[in-house]
Amino acid sequence: MVDVATRSRMMAGIRGKDTKPEMILRRGLHARGLRYRLHDGRLPGRPDMVFPAKRAVLFAHGCFWHGHDCPLFRPPSTRPEFWAAKIGRNREVDAQSTAALADAFWRVGVVWECALKGPGRLPLDLLLDACAEWVVGEEPILEIRGIFTNHVASAGAHDPG
Repeated sequence: MVDVATRSRMMAGIRGKDTKPEMILRRGLHARGLRYRLHDGRLPGRPDMVFPAKRAVLFAHGCFWHGHDCPLFRPPSTRPEFWAAKIGRNREVDAQSTAALADAFWRVGVVWECALKGPGRLPLDLLLDACAEWVVGEEPILEIRGIFTNHVASAGAHDPG
């Protein structure tokens, strides 16, 4: 168990942008000829990558910070009420941002951290190809998550729309 001051210092050191999953996506999509803008503050949720010509945005969501239903998400044992509220609020903001983007006719894609690392990660070339195809296509929604057996979140590339 970690004391509050140490936990606070650890959490303060975690980046909000230019994260490792985001950089993997950016490099891979750039290598596939796609060009994008980064963290456009004019759009709801400040998407990690914005493809204006295709009216598409892509988020690289960390499983911890966005409360993903996968084995990579485990809430801290200290201050459980605080973390439940914080992660719950992050989920609310994600839903509001996605709805606002869709209302403004933007296509929204999410790549979860568990698709890029850990035991459920997907082959990187397949994941990047799926993202690139989605960007140039016309499907309104993309969600890519890791593949886990014996777990509720067991879908690979998933398109709920």
